[in-house]
Amino acid sequence: MTSNERGVAAPKVVLVTGASRFLGGYLVTRLAQNPAVERVIAVDSRSPSKDLLRRMGRAEFVRADIRNPLIGKVIRNAGVDTVVNAATITKPPRSGGRATMKDLNVIGAMQLFAVCQKSPSVQKVVLRSSSSVYGCSAKDPVKFTEEMSARKPPSGAFARDTIDIEGYIRGLGRRRPDIAVSILRMAPLIGPRLNGSISRYMTSPLIPSIIGRDARMQLLHEEDALAALERATMGGPAGTFNIGADGTIMLSQAIRRAGRIEVPVPFALFKSVGRALMGGMMREFTTEQLDYFHFGCGLDTTRMRSDLGFEPRWTTVQAFDDFVRGAAIRPVVRTEWVDSVEKRALWAADAGAALSKAALAATTGRER
Repeated sequence: MTSNERGVAAPKVVLVTGASRFLGGYLVTRLAQNPAVERVIAVDSRSPSKDLLRRMGRAEFVRADIRNPLIGKVIRNAGVDTVVNAATITKPPRSGGRATMKDLNVIGAMQLFAVCQKSPSVQKVVLRSSSSVYGCSAKDPVKFTEEMSARKPPSGAFARDTIDIEGYIRGLGRRRPDIAVSILRMAPLIGPRLNGSISRYMTSPLIPSIIGRDARMQLLHEEDALAALERATMGGPAGTFNIGADGTIMLSQAIRRAGRIEVPVPFALFKSVGRALMGGMMREFTTEQLDYFHFGCGLDTTRMRSDLGFEPRWTTVQAFDDFVRGAAIRPVVRTEWVDSVEKRALWAADAGAALSKAALAATTGRER
């Protein structure tokens, strides 16, 4: 039985890329606190903040670009047995644009996996992937399983890069069947510390939406994302796993829970009106992020529970509410007022329906 079928033993020497960012850095922190892990090597092309570096404790930070041959020397000399790639960036850097983004994401991953293939000590490679590989469109199923692909090819740069990276890591698994390859396709992250796309969208007092659409969002709490990565790193089996919280939240519901004001606009005016309402923030959103606000995306997480053995602590609604509390968002519209208006509207609708029914019955009685 190969390691791809049965998983691998607990790691002794772990290397984590993307260590200056939230997921990579805090995963390093968790691993460094685990006495079962003998050595943790944090890698990034830029240094983490002083606070994050302090939290990493005994972990060793190496400033290196994964496209550089230096990463191969680090893996070989340290006898790394487990590699976690959390270095994928979601939008082009300010210098270099799209070409640099693709070089960092795709070429970097290709070089990293080539080093893993040549290193006899490597037994496991974990990839932090994204649900963006499924795209977002009106043709989507209620939930995507891991065997499904996008109904409409994603147009966003991050989604295309992620699809390419997954292809390279699957190639690694075919060429080195003794290496356990784990791919974690995570739903959009949210939480009090992470400034993700959903968080930024909900900080605007006025939030644009598409008339006739109400995106169904399945989210993942930042702490659950870290816990899932830790589980996959420390002994989870090989395979591809959707990682998401239980339940969904509609975009309109999220806007109300955050105390914001929804401004429905036609699709053609979404970006222009969005810039007027949200300022420069609208320009920060990538194509896949804007598509998500239009359609949302649902994930089937059966395999996450049955095979990976992971159970999120937060539901989607709980994760969203924790973000609202942690970010100390001051509501533009109080939720109590919204609830009161909704109750009155429902009461009026029920009363109207009852009156219509009574009038119809009276008219039918007279006709008889």
